[in-house]
Amino acid sequence: MKVQIWSDFVCPFCYIGKRRLEQAIERFPNELQIEVEYKSFQLDPHASIYQGKSIHEAIAEKYNIPVDRAIQSNKQIGEQAKAVGLHFAFDTMKPTNTFDAHRLSKYAKTIGKEEAFVNEMLYQYFTLSALISDHDTLMEIAKKVGLPEKEVDQILLNQEMYANEVNSDQQLASQLRITGVPFFIFNDKFAISGAQPIETFMQALEKVLEDESKQWQDLSSHQGSYCDGDNCK
Repeated sequence: MKVQIWSDFVCPFCYIGKRRLEQAIERFPNELQIEVEYKSFQLDPHASIYQGKSIHEAIAEKYNIPVDRAIQSNKQIGEQAKAVGLHFAFDTMKPTNTFDAHRLSKYAKTIGKEEAFVNEMLYQYFTLSALISDHDTLMEIAKKVGLPEKEVDQILLNQEMYANEVNSDQQLASQLRITGVPFFIFNDKFAISGAQPIETFMQALEKVLEDESKQWQDLSSHQGSYCDGDNCK
C-alpha cells in the first residue's frame, strides 16, 4: 500500500495527523506493508525567517485577534497533540520559512532517509523549538539522521538544488485541488483530508485493502482539523 502525505514542517495538524495514521496502522488487525511518501507543501511560501515573535504573537498579528485568544487556540491544539503522545512547546516555538527544510527532505529521500528526517524535523520544531530555517540547525538535524555533511552543505548553499522537487509537489497539490494539509492519498485512489480520528484512518486502511478498483474517494468522516495558507482550524 502506498500512502502519499502532503504536509509542512510548521503545521501542527500535520504532525498530529501523521501520528494518528501511525497509530491506526499499529492497531490494524492485519500486518500491512506500507510505503510512505512525503510531499512538500508550504503553508506560506513567502514566510520570512524567524523575527523573534512567539507563535502566539505571530498568529494574533496575522489574524488580528488578541494574543490571549491565540494562546487559547494553541492550547487546544496542544491537547490534541498530547492525546497521541506528542508535546508541543508553543511558548518557545519559532515560526519561520520551511523551504530549505523541504529541500533537504527531498535529498534525504534519495538516500533512504526521508522518514527519519521528517520525524526529526517535526520533533525539533514542535517539541524542541528549533529554528528550522537556520542553516547550522538544519546541518545538525541532518547529521543526526545520517545525512552526509558535505552534500548537505552544498544543498544549503545552493538554493536551486532540490527546489524543483519541492515546487513540483506544490504544483501537483494545486492540480489535485489540495488547499490544506495534512492531506493523505492511498494507492492513488482514496483520499483523507485533515487530521482525522484514528478510527477514520483505520476505516480507510480497511477500505483500501477491500477495494482497489474504485475511483478515488474522499474517506474523511467530517471536516478534519487542518492548516491552509491562512489558518489552522
